[in-house]
Amino acid sequence: MLLTITHDTRYHYGQPAWLVVQALRLWPAPSESQRVKYWRVEVNGKALPPTGVDGFGNPVATHAIDRQVSDLHLAVHAQVRTNDRSGVHGDDAGGLPPMFFLKPTPLTLPSPGIIALADAAAGEGEALERLHCLANAVRDKVDYVSGTSDACTSAAEAFEVGTGVCQDHAQVLIAAARHLGYPARYVSGYLCPMEAGFPAASHAWAELFVDGLGWVGFDPANRVSPDEHYVRVACGRDYRDAAPVRGMRRGGGDETLDVDVSITQSAQTTQ
Repeated sequence: MLLTITHDTRYHYGQPAWLVVQALRLWPAPSESQRVKYWRVEVNGKALPPTGVDGFGNPVATHAIDRQVSDLHLAVHAQVRTNDRSGVHGDDAGGLPPMFFLKPTPLTLPSPGIIALADAAAGEGEALERLHCLANAVRDKVDYVSGTSDACTSAAEAFEVGTGVCQDHAQVLIAAARHLGYPARYVSGYLCPMEAGFPAASHAWAELFVDGLGWVGFDPANRVSPDEHYVRVACGRDYRDAAPVRGMRRGGGDETLDVDVSITQSAQTTQ
């Protein structure tokens, strides 16, 4: 499938900010499930290429604006060919060893409730069957309700409230999988609508390490493994490691954020 992506993020500051610094993870690393034909990131209309790769293999760049600014526009324009590998990402050549992703982080500490769910839901059987059951159990417990969590919400907090968004589903699944001994990591990217009437969106899911297959994606929010509708961008231990944009500013007063994602698709060709 050929996907064309336009992702606009606009910041407006109630008062001029006099320093803005942002770290961007908006470029995809190589993957067997996708082939990038074109990918351009712009800051206020000026192209910004990645300047390095972080410890998780994510292309990264940092930009700074050290003058007064009232508006900031980040844009991604991309075209990617995707294919369905049933969620199997495989092994990362030269990446961190899977065991690194067994250690909890502050956002993925398993609460007693998460531990109990993991022990009850995974059951017995083959690894893939157990993990699909676990992902479905997470979705059963945490209903999809926007506006009930934010970037600082931990897996334990979302689990306790019982509501959240894709970020929360991913982090709860990561916490539960690690408790069961499966290395788990957070993935950020895009989801092209699978059905008419559903919007395109930035999205998040989890990848769990399965012996014999390597890293396998699970999207508990939609109860599926990623297919050709997904574009994988960045990964890490939790949201903070893979966040598309993280930064700080001085001044600026109140901040208004407007995000628009558009993804169009056409049939896959052999070219």
